[in-house]
Amino acid sequence: MKEAVSRPVPGNPISSSEPDGLLLVGHGTRDSKGTAQFFQLADVLASRLAPLPVEGCLLEFQHPTIPEAWQTLVSRGCKQIRVAPLLLFAAGHARQDIPEAVAECAAATPEIQYSQSGPLSRSPTLVDLLSRRVEQSLRRSARIDTTDSVALVAVGRGSYDPCARADMLVLGEILARRTGLTQHAVGFYAMAEPRLPEVLDQAAQEPGIDVVIVQPHLLFQGRLYDAIERQVAEAGERHPRVRFIVGDYLGPVPEVADALAHRALVPALA
Repeated sequence: MKEAVSRPVPGNPISSSEPDGLLLVGHGTRDSKGTAQFFQLADVLASRLAPLPVEGCLLEFQHPTIPEAWQTLVSRGCKQIRVAPLLLFAAGHARQDIPEAVAECAAATPEIQYSQSGPLSRSPTLVDLLSRRVEQSLRRSARIDTTDSVALVAVGRGSYDPCARADMLVLGEILARRTGLTQHAVGFYAMAEPRLPEVLDQAAQEPGIDVVIVQPHLLFQGRLYDAIERQVAEAGERHPRVRFIVGDYLGPVPEVADALAHRALVPALA
């Protein structure tokens, strides 16, 4: 998989040199806490990359928009802009929505060159962080005599894109091996199978399972995280013998910023 993709337009050749500005693009959420966490992450990334200018923007729901943040970088004198999508997997937003929005910005500023880095995917830094999230959940349980009594369910948002689904399935396998949990499965909240409630029921019904750790592969607080918590609580009502523990989302932490920096800057240095 290529690390950098973009949609060039006439007068805007793809930049192959080191960028002098970075456009961090988040999906956006109607949840105020999730929005605040995105901009916290943008600040962490900016501190990591200083003095490189970093501008955060959102594809939907909130300001600044992609055109607004693009214009801010241009006004700061940036000529080589790296677009860094804050996306876990490559699907419609990474392949179409963001490139199209950026191409419109670039068409209005033909003096600017740009390129787009890839999604975070299975970044080693994120895998390490997810492993720690699972270990934190293990420490929260008082019913673990052996890891043989624990099932791990990694849950993703879901996508119609088969590559994004396959990426999540592989991530679940890696996470299980890292944490030593032999009983494991992957579920999706929407747009892909198997759905989370089905996977939770199957995990709870496995012989000898006392604890099911559910690790959401999500960046921030939001309605999706809340919905996953509700589905897990409903599973707990169906299976009162089993304790369900929902792990924390990734969050606006240095590990996520470092994964972003690696994805955004390594292609420029290759």
